[in-house]
Amino acid sequence: MGTNEENPLGSNGSTAAGSSEGGAEQEAGHLPVMKDEVIVTLAPHSGSLQIDATLGGAGHAERILEASSPDGRLLGLDADPAAVVRGSRRLARFGDRAVLRQCNFRELEEVAPAAGFGQVDGLFLDLGLSSYQLGDVERGFGFRTGGRLDMRFDTSRGVPAADLLATMEAGELAALFRRYGEEPFAGRIARTIVERRPQSPVETAEELAALVEKAVPTPKGRRTHPATRVFQALRIAVNDELGSLEAGLAASLVLLRPGGRLVVLSYHSLEDRIVKRFIAGEQRGCVCPVEVPICVCGHKPRMRSLGKSQTPSAAEIHANPRSRSARLRGAERVAA
Repeated sequence: MGTNEENPLGSNGSTAAGSSEGGAEQEAGHLPVMKDEVIVTLAPHSGSLQIDATLGGAGHAERILEASSPDGRLLGLDADPAAVVRGSRRLARFGDRAVLRQCNFRELEEVAPAAGFGQVDGLFLDLGLSSYQLGDVERGFGFRTGGRLDMRFDTSRGVPAADLLATMEAGELAALFRRYGEEPFAGRIARTIVERRPQSPVETAEELAALVEKAVPTPKGRRTHPATRVFQALRIAVNDELGSLEAGLAASLVLLRPGGRLVVLSYHSLEDRIVKRFIAGEQRGCVCPVEVPICVCGHKPRMRSLGKSQTPSAAEIHANPRSRSARLRGAERVAA
């Protein structure tokens, strides 16, 4: 995840002032992360069918459509309905080359064929938040937002983060913070939250950030806010992000035609580990246990890695600090 104190959760955007990247709809200085590396790895071309399964600010989608001119088409998905509205504005100039749907990418296998993208040349996943989500005071993604601690991408589904903090026992909260945030002070933070509940349950992002800051030691010179891992853990749990990622990766095996490419931008080790293991596993042939002398599984390689993971350049990190934790991995579908 991102390590900027305004960005506890990874981001595919930035609020850096004065940016003009991306054309007329460059609202709030949104900066797509590793935009050049994404295009080189995805390799969209004229006439190709591409999927941006995490539309966000539509910066990457715009680049993909430009690179696949004049007749390449793109399916853009996002669980956040506000992102789909923004994307429709930003991509309006591409006409019917851009097809947008509001859904979680865990539904890819059903939604893509229904939209005319049953076999595609590229599938892109950017697992970070956009600047718009971080700045939305009603959602509670950022530390300094004043609205209720919600954290749902799709507010019509699931349970808000504030409800988890109000109902889970200390042991359950601690386990959540450890599993999804790898938080070393998980137990102390969980006990502090539960002990506070009778007087004043945690309702806003600001309250949670301040509570964690008081509960854990903060070494001098620390670059990240002490609540970074807790916010990460809550967001992952609320949206079942790791389950969605596994479903989205599995869908790539169904949707990508031979030679089609999968490109994933992740922002923390939990995500990257899943992507790395998926690609490594799909590169293998036989997966029978070592004690079995003859292959009986019939498993064939279905992916080819496109090389080592990539990270942002020093220049990009300087221009957009939220990109510093990004890691890009790519793979190519191979014929069975």
